[in-house]
Amino acid sequence: MASKQEISEQETLKDILKKVRRIEITTRRVVNDVMAGEYQSVFKGRGMEFAEVREYQPGDDVRTIDWNVTARFGAPYVKVFAEERELTVILMVDMSSSLEFGTLEKTKGEIATEICAILAFSAIQNNDRVGLIIFTDRIELFIPPKKGRQHVLRLIRELLYFRPEKKQTNISLALEYLSRVQARRAVVFLISDFLATGYEQALRIANKHHDMIAITISDPREREIPPLGLIEFEDAETGESLILDTYDEICRDEFARLFNLGKSGREKKFTSIDLDTIDLHTESPYEDALLRFFRARARKFR
Repeated sequence: MASKQEISEQETLKDILKKVRRIEITTRRVVNDVMAGEYQSVFKGRGMEFAEVREYQPGDDVRTIDWNVTARFGAPYVKVFAEERELTVILMVDMSSSLEFGTLEKTKGEIATEICAILAFSAIQNNDRVGLIIFTDRIELFIPPKKGRQHVLRLIRELLYFRPEKKQTNISLALEYLSRVQARRAVVFLISDFLATGYEQALRIANKHHDMIAITISDPREREIPPLGLIEFEDAETGESLILDTYDEICRDEFARLFNLGKSGREKKFTSIDLDTIDLHTESPYEDALLRFFRARARKFR
């Protein structure tokens, strides 16, 4: 006869598997119906790997001549390269306390998990490897890139149930860690609300080495507040609090102005380093934003 603890553990495992399966079903619909072909058309494997040498033919680029083989055979030979199809995709996910915020159906963190699932399933459909870095103001978890559905389900399970030790954010530290664990070029999705500072230089360096895409997630109550009287606001990461009179129109306008100032500053930083970006909001379907991004990027590299 099973003990109460064993029954509880079995129920917990059942709940975890049910939630992972629900995420898989939800996001697979987006992958199949919305993302079909879009991922592959954008991330075709921009790296080139050596395939063979063959004799020079009129019209060949002289820069591809293999001089060692040419000297050995006494006739010009060229190197032939093939497109390197297999990619490595790294999901870098901010799990600081501010991602737990959400005033509608889902929190920013829940949106981040679903986006990761969509990207991971899209990657394995194209035989790419997927890895995961979860960070706060420290590296909380690293799962090296691998292929396969079971691996992706493990990543989703970690994203759903991982409990970080820290609350604050250090994007720069996460990017420096990325450079240590991923030497080869990878497609990197950096998912955060970017309510942090001091990461510009690290992001600039990472963007030169990897194919970086920044995904910013925000909630409508971060952009504006309704007139509801006196409200106490607490910073989820530092614990600092303040009370605002939201009936005061000047107060509400200042709140919105500060958000827009931060947003425009972030966008300028991203533009200055030629970083691809996606803006997502907890109140809007993310399928449209993802599709717009992939189609625009496909045109860019066509």
